[in-house]
Amino acid sequence: MSYEMRADYSQQWLFPPVVEDWVPADHPARFLRDFVDALDLIAEGFTARTSVEGRPSFAADLLLKVWLYGYLNHIRTTRPLERACREHLSLVWLTGRHYPDHNTLWRFWRDNQAPLRRVLTQALRVAARCELVGMVLHAVDGTKIPAQASREGLRTRAELERVLAALDDRVEQGMAAIEAAEAAERACVDGAYCLPPELVDAAHRRERVRELLEVLATEQREKLTPHEPGAALMKTRGQGIVPSYNAQAVTDADSGLVVAAEVVTAPSDEAQLVPMLAAVQAQLGAVATDTVADGGYADPAQLAAAQERGYAVLVNLGAQRAPAEGTPGTEYHSARFQYDAQRDCCVCPRGEVLRLVQRRAARGHRDALRVYRCAVFASCPVRWTCSRNKRGRTIELSVHDSAVRVQRERQSDPHTRALLRRRPAVAEKTFGTIKAAMGFRRWTVGGLEAVRTQWALVCTAFNLQKLYSAWRAGKLVFG
Repeated sequence: MSYEMRADYSQQWLFPPVVEDWVPADHPARFLRDFVDALDLIAEGFTARTSVEGRPSFAADLLLKVWLYGYLNHIRTTRPLERACREHLSLVWLTGRHYPDHNTLWRFWRDNQAPLRRVLTQALRVAARCELVGMVLHAVDGTKIPAQASREGLRTRAELERVLAALDDRVEQGMAAIEAAEAAERACVDGAYCLPPELVDAAHRRERVRELLEVLATEQREKLTPHEPGAALMKTRGQGIVPSYNAQAVTDADSGLVVAAEVVTAPSDEAQLVPMLAAVQAQLGAVATDTVADGGYADPAQLAAAQERGYAVLVNLGAQRAPAEGTPGTEYHSARFQYDAQRDCCVCPRGEVLRLVQRRAARGHRDALRVYRCAVFASCPVRWTCSRNKRGRTIELSVHDSAVRVQRERQSDPHTRALLRRRPAVAEKTFGTIKAAMGFRRWTVGGLEAVRTQWALVCTAFNLQKLYSAWRAGKLVFG
């Protein structure tokens, strides 16, 4: 009969166990220890609770190791992370058999949100120092991630205004009651007349409703969730239109590392191109030779701002893109019309001049437009081929049209078009890994600042997974 191994619960150690021997030499926990130990946490602004009496406080580096371990292992809330500190052998090793509870972990998160976001920068600088970050091609993209709050609590502007009116009436009635009580000399202990508890609550709610209405007015929205006013209604994949945040990331094509990350409340990506490139420059000191983006970033104002700052970008222009020469039905595409700056007019492919007839003011995020119209459309032999407009062909140009034309010229080169075609494989792979492999599909915290911190930690964990492979191969050295 063959020997079968079973647990021997009465077994005793001849020598006391050595904590250092509990995990293999190439275990991710050892990599995480080396990474955190190489950081100057005081310089980064980390703080830990200090106590004069009672149990000693947990050090900031230990709590940071616990949080990074949690995000690397898809544990992003405090109570499961507290259990992991007692049940995961590698985390027991990493903490040296110290067991921070969920309150300690939460307080560390609450008090160190800005330093936690800067850990992403430190990881990138380590990678850059070891020449693991390529600066040839970057890709910027965004994804909508549902907020912690659900759609059930949505309130419209009209609903909030009705609630405010009702609270105003209630407060006015309460103030009248106080005046009557004052007349009857019903005073508080200190001699001052105080609000009844139910009126204090009504006054507090009135101020809260006013704050929510100010948010709607400032952000030009009609709906919000009172418990999470920063989240906006966005169309998400698989969950429809729900309160969400727009998570932005810039990915390096060579290493696959996220080199910049941010979260915004705007559903559209059109105003995010230059801010994300500026974030890359702040992280790494420079931007890539080329940065590619999809059509959501094809805002003329952003293209012009990128050009002014010297950022080389390639953005899918969509309908603004110039069709290939010889494509049937595109002889009179708007990109074929040439703008004459000296005469301030447009010239059609037949040589006819389109004069300026109207100026439209900017609206919202849109640029001001200049409208040019053909004056000889009635006698033009290709009138109906060129346009179905009964008033003749018109061309609308934004004040940043020159930047769009520069984009068209750049994308006429086969090499730049090949770079633009690489965008999905670079940018969308990052979000696919974060959502599918790492299981991050919903924010577990509320409020824009906390969401920004969580996204920075998610991207840090994403990068650390890649840096771990380099560390195992001996390509990454700390210190």
